[in-house]
Amino acid sequence: MRVLITGSSGQIGTNLALRLLAEGHEVFGVDNRVNAWTDQFRYILQDLSCHYPPNPAGIGGVEYPKVDVVLHLAAHAKVHQLVLQPHRALENVIMSYNVLEYCRHTRTPIIFSSSREVYGDIHRFNTVEENADFAYTESTYSASKIAGEALIYSYARCYGLPYLVFRFSNVYGRYDNDIERMERVIPLFIRRIAAGESVTINGPDKVLDFTFVDDCVEGIVRGIKAVVGGRITGDTINLACGQGNTLGRMAELVASALGKEATINTAPALVGEVTRYVANIAQARELLGYEPKVQLEEGIRRAVTWSLEWEKSKSSMAD
Repeated sequence: MRVLITGSSGQIGTNLALRLLAEGHEVFGVDNRVNAWTDQFRYILQDLSCHYPPNPAGIGGVEYPKVDVVLHLAAHAKVHQLVLQPHRALENVIMSYNVLEYCRHTRTPIIFSSSREVYGDIHRFNTVEENADFAYTESTYSASKIAGEALIYSYARCYGLPYLVFRFSNVYGRYDNDIERMERVIPLFIRRIAAGESVTINGPDKVLDFTFVDDCVEGIVRGIKAVVGGRITGDTINLACGQGNTLGRMAELVASALGKEATINTAPALVGEVTRYVANIAQARELLGYEPKVQLEEGIRRAVTWSLEWEKSKSSMAD
C-alpha cells in the first residue's frame, strides 16, 4: 500500500510510519516541522493551514505522489492552548478542508483523526456516548474536531468520498516527549518526577481512557487495510483502551516505574477539558477485530523506559 500521512512528525504519525515501513508499505509524510525521531521515511515540510486553491496533484502547488489512502493526523492538539488561542481551532478546520479537497480531486479515501473531545463532558448529560453533539462542545479544540468530522460526512454524501473517522483518547508512549513543542501530561510527569519535582493534577477526580501507542497504531493499520480493501467506506470508530484511570493513578504508576516518591498537588480542571471519559470500543472490535493489549500499568512502564533511554541518548549525542 501507499499511504500519505499528514502530521507525520508527531507521535502517532511517526510510530505509524515506522510500522507501515516495517510491513513493506510506502509512506509519504507532510508536516510543518522536522521529524525529531527518525529519518527513515520521506516527507515534506508544509503548512496545511494556509488557504490554497484546488490542485489535483497536491496541496498548495506541491505535488504529492499517488497514494491509496490519506491519513489526516495534522492538527493543533493541545486543548487548553486552543482555548487561549482560538485561531488555532480555525486552522485545524482549514487543514481538514485542504486535505479533503485533495482527496476529492484525486478520489483518494481519507482516514481522519478525531478525538474523544467531540463527546464533551457527556457524564454531565443524559445522552448516549456514541452521539457526539455540538451542544456539548467543551472547547474550541473539540469544536474543530466536530467541524472536521462534519466536513468529512458532507464530502462523503456530496462527492461519494470513502472515509473512516477514528476518535482517539489520550494516546501515549514512544515519541511522546517533545515537550518543547507541546507539553503532554505523561511525559511531563515522567520528567518532573524523575527530577524529584512535584506534579500538579488539574482535576483530581478526572477519569480518562489512556491508550498505549502500539494499540492505537494496530487499530489504525487495521483501519487502513479495511479502507483500501473496500471493506469500510464510511464509519466512525472509537479507538482507545476501553478502561478509565484517574490522573492520580497515572502519576503513581509513573513514580513506581521510576522508583521515586511522587509529590502530587491538585488544582481545578482547566477550562475546556473533559473530566471523565471511558471509550466504548465495541465498534472497533466488531469492524476491525481490534483488541487493546497494553493496560496502563504496563504502558507506563514502557513509556518511562523509553523516555529514560531517549534522554540518555540525547545526552550522549550532546557530549
